[in-house]
Amino acid sequence: MSDAKRLAGEKAIEYVRDGMIVGVGTGSTVAYFIDALATIKHRIRGAVSSSEQSSGLLRAHGIEVLELNDAGPLSLYVDGADECDPHKRLIKGGGAALTREKIIAEASEQFVCIVDPAKQVDVLGRFPLPVEVIPMARSLVARRIVSITGGQPVWRQDVDERGVVTDNGNAILDIHGLSIVDPVAMEAALNQIPGVVSVGLFARRGADVVIVGGSPPRVL
Repeated sequence: MSDAKRLAGEKAIEYVRDGMIVGVGTGSTVAYFIDALATIKHRIRGAVSSSEQSSGLLRAHGIEVLELNDAGPLSLYVDGADECDPHKRLIKGGGAALTREKIIAEASEQFVCIVDPAKQVDVLGRFPLPVEVIPMARSLVARRIVSITGGQPVWRQDVDERGVVTDNGNAILDIHGLSIVDPVAMEAALNQIPGVVSVGLFARRGADVVIVGGSPPRVL
């Protein structure tokens, strides 16, 4: 799938305009977009990044990383997804950057999502739904998730079996066993649980364009 990811990332360059500050997401497909963006870095003013990982890649290519507060509204945000349904609604957060990704998507006029074909699904939920939570509320939120969704929340651990910590200092619960027929309603319901920082459903504000990697890439 690496070739499909590369082709999707390279195709997204067509949406970059001269003088832009580009919103940049996180993940393996986005890494290919960053590589492609480096070839035209002289044409852009810089980038706003959704993670420390992507910020490091951008700086390594000599692309200035700006704070969103300084950049203001963005014209373009390019990011990947863990799942994408036919309505361009997404599950994101496999890389634990969902909160910053959601903020940048909200600040952007156009959200271009780049995926490989395996990420396309008819109904969201096969990929466990990430929820970023305040650490002290982890158990409370997990209980509420069960009662609202019927799914099974699992505290995300790293390879050393320690709780994953986001760039914001929070924990991640991954909800297994879902079939999300109304993503907008589920996103709203989970956001109301005290202690939830962000939900990895990008349904209220989904993608505007989805590029599916292939030869040639498909634009949805």
